[in-house]
Amino acid sequence: MAAMAHAEVTLPNVIGESMVLQQGMPAPIWGWAEAGEEVIVSFAGQTKTTKAGDDGRWQVKLDPLKANAKGQTLTIKGSNTIELKDVLIGEVWICSGQSNMEWSVRQSANPQEEIDAANHPNIRLFNVPGHTVAPAPQEKGAGSWQVCQPKSVTNFSAVGYYFGRRLQKDLDTPIGLVGSNWGGTRIEPWCSLEGLQSVPELEDIAAGVKERAEKSKTENVKVGGGTPSAIFNSMVSPLAPFAMRGAIWYQGESNGNEGESYYHKKKALVQGWRNLFNEDLGFYWVQLADFRQPNDNPAGGDGWAKIREAQRKALEIDHTGMAVIIDIGQANDIHPKNKQDVGDRLARWALHQTYEKTSIVPAGPLYKSHKVEGETIRVSFDHVGSGLMVGKKEGLKPTEEVKDGTLKRFAIAGEDKNWVWADAKIDGNEVVLSSPEVKAPVAVRYAFTMNPAGANLYNKEGIPASPFRTDDW
Repeated sequence: MAAMAHAEVTLPNVIGESMVLQQGMPAPIWGWAEAGEEVIVSFAGQTKTTKAGDDGRWQVKLDPLKANAKGQTLTIKGSNTIELKDVLIGEVWICSGQSNMEWSVRQSANPQEEIDAANHPNIRLFNVPGHTVAPAPQEKGAGSWQVCQPKSVTNFSAVGYYFGRRLQKDLDTPIGLVGSNWGGTRIEPWCSLEGLQSVPELEDIAAGVKERAEKSKTENVKVGGGTPSAIFNSMVSPLAPFAMRGAIWYQGESNGNEGESYYHKKKALVQGWRNLFNEDLGFYWVQLADFRQPNDNPAGGDGWAKIREAQRKALEIDHTGMAVIIDIGQANDIHPKNKQDVGDRLARWALHQTYEKTSIVPAGPLYKSHKVEGETIRVSFDHVGSGLMVGKKEGLKPTEEVKDGTLKRFAIAGEDKNWVWADAKIDGNEVVLSSPEVKAPVAVRYAFTMNPAGANLYNKEGIPASPFRTDDW
């Protein structure tokens, strides 16, 4: 019986009924069988044949597929035959991070209304269950594909679902969403060894990961949820090499006391996942929300100010984007309930950049440059869209323009590094800052604090400006 069971063709869980296969790029199908066994894979008019290697692993790559919302059957034949029904072809995204990505539709704003309306047969959900770790990359992991409907969406990532819903609506193509999340985790456990090795500043962390992986070949190595690469090894690696278009990421609270070091780790995360899934994997993350009681010191720099700066700096990485949400957090809740706007703002980036829908403005104003003009400083921005405005955002309602409103949370300083609140005025697509207390200003800070309550610079598309500073003091 054991020999028979071993001889049978088996598949990883991520290849299953009701899945979505990525369109437009080679789609790997893989599994295990008896060494040397011939395996034939048939799908969408294609037939691919291979043999299992000495280790029993086999893999074929389907030629790039065209989007198809009609379910088809994928057949795998070896000593046994597996038929996977209702397979769609479309766009596949992994949705990952700590608790704010894990936070379910049921736990978020308007839960019953959203759950009741979640009949989307062309959206498919795959959730990696449990919280598991391993000292070295694993090949097999748990989970199954489900059609998006009220029952299946209830406990799925709210941010992931609202992101996918917007993509499905705008692209009119099937969407596959893979959720892999763990509340309270740092970024390091999600980074692969390869990713860590690609960033010189992280060589010490990489060396530890490599040592544990080598050691695990001969002895039992214990790792936990905080061990670098341990979550990647167990909750991300088994998904590969499933073809995916991109990733969305909401994490950082557990690294909240960091600055520049988080930027290096973000580079490692992105590079590692690109090595795994797709060298041009779109990667879009959420900048941390406003949280805790506001601080009225114009210098700011407290709490999450520096990690938000690192998240903004990481936009230097090609084919990435960042959803700014300093206007929809909750001072008394690290898990703000409004996940609809988070998913929508991430989707804007994907639609604009990954899918080249350039008419969609992807973000709110992002600091570009500044120049001193006598007693004033003029600041220029990218992503001004159809113009800058003073805005007000309440709950799930669209941002409203505040006519004759006053910009808040801008501070300026002179060479003495003494920060004061600035008079800030919109001048065309720029903001001009001044203060009677600073005759020769040299630097600007905006919303550079844990909870920048009242920060209200938006573009007319209703998306908030990211916090920034022009100094490195």
